[in-house]
Amino acid sequence: MNSRQSNSAASTRGASAEQELNPFGIAQRQLALAAELMGLDDTMHELLRWPMREFHVRIPVKLNDGTTKVFEGFRVQYNNARGPTKGGIRFHPDETFDTIRAMAAWMTWRCALVDIPLGGSMGGVVCNPKELSFDELERLSRGYVRALGHYVGPKVDVSGTDVYTNPQVMAWMMDEYSSMVGYNAPGVTTGKPLPLGGSHGRLDAAAVGAAYCIREAAEILDLDLSQATVAIQGYGNAGQYAHKLVAEKCGARVVAVSDSQGGVYCPDGLDMEQVAGHKRSTGSVASYAGGDRITNAELLTLDVDVLIPAAMEGVLRADNADAVKAKIVAELADGPSTPEADVILFDRGVYVIPDFLCNAGAVTVSYFEQVQNAYGFYWDADLIYERLDQKMTSAFHGVQEVAQRYNIHHRVAAYLIAVARVAEACRLRGWV
Repeated sequence: MNSRQSNSAASTRGASAEQELNPFGIAQRQLALAAELMGLDDTMHELLRWPMREFHVRIPVKLNDGTTKVFEGFRVQYNNARGPTKGGIRFHPDETFDTIRAMAAWMTWRCALVDIPLGGSMGGVVCNPKELSFDELERLSRGYVRALGHYVGPKVDVSGTDVYTNPQVMAWMMDEYSSMVGYNAPGVTTGKPLPLGGSHGRLDAAAVGAAYCIREAAEILDLDLSQATVAIQGYGNAGQYAHKLVAEKCGARVVAVSDSQGGVYCPDGLDMEQVAGHKRSTGSVASYAGGDRITNAELLTLDVDVLIPAAMEGVLRADNADAVKAKIVAELADGPSTPEADVILFDRGVYVIPDFLCNAGAVTVSYFEQVQNAYGFYWDADLIYERLDQKMTSAFHGVQEVAQRYNIHHRVAAYLIAVARVAEACRLRGWV
């Protein structure tokens, strides 16, 4: 294995803008770099660089005005060598098949990295849920399950919440699947409401897991989080919980937040309840009067200690990574950094907590929910967080040890661990 990947990865700087920002292209390039460093044989690499199964469906939904609209839906089951596949469902107007493929790949590596017995999958529907009524959203959710219900299940492929889906959507999907199979099957989805077999700790799990990682990274860097400043790009569920946790649990000062319409900056700190309340009432944080308005691009380059990208993929790229001033980049979103940005940030000494480690709290608690559904006994919140802390801290230090040993950045270190575990399962099954 090479002692440093900067030179071997430097050629990625020449990628075209389209190549750089294609999510699945990014996922494949990340895997290729890890495969080269670990000496993965060509046949195994070819097996792992593509999904094992893909579904492309059409979902007719009767709207409230009496017309019928046909929606485009996806499901990608990437690899199930380590167990049933697991992954969220996105409802988004700009959803693409390559995004879903990338998310399924990253979920495969995420599950392996935190060492839970699951593979990776992902689903999506091209729609704007903000334009759908409550009843139309229910019909769309149930239609998605009818289209794919024969190819998923608690022992096959389990769905969960993601962008613009929520516990109510999971409840509808679980109920539709249960109707199809003729018995109650709570384990077919995770992120459900508690009365229907949901788990304590699921709503804030991604942010809690990220907070554990930030805590460990700050200790390594000798950074006092009680004096630290934080900027959060993306102020949905995960971003809001991240704001609450780093402020209350770490004592850090969140000085900037943003969403798709823009952001707000206040060097004295932003109060989570006030900012979140403003977003609920207006639809955005951008017009919050308690600070100066900034753009998303400006937020990424603020002089802060911790930057948390919690929005969409591809926001840190070759054209802006040089301007990042944060000491820690905690990737709460999936795929926020391109391979070009990885090289630049690593060379500049920025401590990047890679996405499929940083946001692994969500799938870890989803796994806990699956376990609880399977044997019908449910844990209290304290036990959930205790076990989540153990999983996240163990995975974090595993990545840190490999990164230090080979002088490589943390994403490649995470890949080396995860890919080795998936490849081992493939070999033991006799697939390669």
